[in-house]
Amino acid sequence: MVFQAAYYLVDLYFVAQLGDAAIAGLGSAGNVQFLVMSLTQVLGVGTMALIAHAAGRKDRDDANLIFNQSILFAGLCALVTLVGGYTLADEYMGTIGADAATTAAGMEYLYWFLPGLGLQFALVAMGSALRGTGIVKPTMIVQIGTVALNAVLAPVMIGGWLTGHPFGVMGAGLSSTISIGVGVLMMAVYFLKLEHFVGLDTKLLKPRLDTWKRILAIGLPPGGEFLVLFIVVGVMYWTIRDFGAAAQAGYGVGSRVMQAVFLPAMAVAFATGPLAGQNFGAGRHDRVRQTFKVAAIYGSLIMLTLTLLCLWRPELLIAAFTDDAEVIAIGAEFLHIVSWNFVAVGLVFTCSGMFQGVGNTLPALASGVARMSLFIPSAVWMSFQPWFELRHMWYLSVATVAMQACFSIWLLRLELRKASGGHFPGELQTTVPPKVTGLWHSDHSATDPVPRRPCVRGGNQTTLAPSEARGYASERRERK
Repeated sequence: MVFQAAYYLVDLYFVAQLGDAAIAGLGSAGNVQFLVMSLTQVLGVGTMALIAHAAGRKDRDDANLIFNQSILFAGLCALVTLVGGYTLADEYMGTIGADAATTAAGMEYLYWFLPGLGLQFALVAMGSALRGTGIVKPTMIVQIGTVALNAVLAPVMIGGWLTGHPFGVMGAGLSSTISIGVGVLMMAVYFLKLEHFVGLDTKLLKPRLDTWKRILAIGLPPGGEFLVLFIVVGVMYWTIRDFGAAAQAGYGVGSRVMQAVFLPAMAVAFATGPLAGQNFGAGRHDRVRQTFKVAAIYGSLIMLTLTLLCLWRPELLIAAFTDDAEVIAIGAEFLHIVSWNFVAVGLVFTCSGMFQGVGNTLPALASGVARMSLFIPSAVWMSFQPWFELRHMWYLSVATVAMQACFSIWLLRLELRKASGGHFPGELQTTVPPKVTGLWHSDHSATDPVPRRPCVRGGNQTTLAPSEARGYASERRERK
């Protein structure tokens, strides 16, 4: 996700020198990346989790099956991306583009970036397989290399540095596609030469729907979150199109800068998943809650710092990409207003990581759908009102994200209560295995919060809570 955003930011920096229409077109077309990211999340999360489980069981056969089926699934996703992209690009850009120049720029960028988006699936499948086996260094090296290559190619192909033949927006899409293609080749060489736990096997490259279902069962909810984001951002571009290319350009630059500054908080949030998962698997629900508490505090502190930065001088962040005064003013106002929901966004990220850790990602998707269900009707209604201004859309975004954060925390509270045997976080609970003989009564169950001791009282066998047993023993000693 970080490196996909890096490709876009590099392209945006150099395309910004081409004017408002180019920036707006790149921003509008770049939203398609969220749609592709939703599919890569489905593939990546499902593949990584299943291969990790197989590696833990030392089941190499299942790991190889998952890997080869993920490569096959990646090929299918790439084909769907290319066919769907080239078929629907005209209609998509014609719907959200502010004017003809913006639409043309977006179309040109998409046409040359779509092959790179298709290649992303193979890169994600191989990288996720390595993550599942506990190897991350090769993937990091390849991704850093591709971003660096894109940074070198972008000024050459967009602005014509050294060659004197600028390709403009087309060069932005082409440089990203070439960089991603080189990354796929590097990962393929690594798998052929160095990787031994999983590898390509032509016998396993036949479609197996049961394996695909296993991948989809884990990966669909996280992918659905990015699909919701794609829809929300698309509606945002559509509702502000009448304000012109400068408005879409300002929003495009502002939203990408916002995503970039989110990265530290996202890193904290994503780290909660493995930590919460390990403690959840060990039955340490107190540590699961502590993980959320610590991640929420640190994430909120980071987001609060970023909020203060955006409230202080947001125009500095926008001016790094463009020198157009109108675009800077719109982007700065966007950052100034939406920065009020940065802490809420951090809490949403943290809750999503927690849901992945406890093994139920549906609540995270539910909170995203709830926000979308509130945002889209309100945004469409406002866009037809005579008093509608850009800032109203930014305030609506703040309100709906705050609602999503509250809803996510409530859903997480319910999930932790269910996981801990019906107790809300913070309530007294004692977990004892059922049917334990000896000191504890054999009828005691894991859901009984107070274990009881066997005792003979008044000639009858009975059971007492520990405090009752101690009181009864004291009473007997006094009688003696």
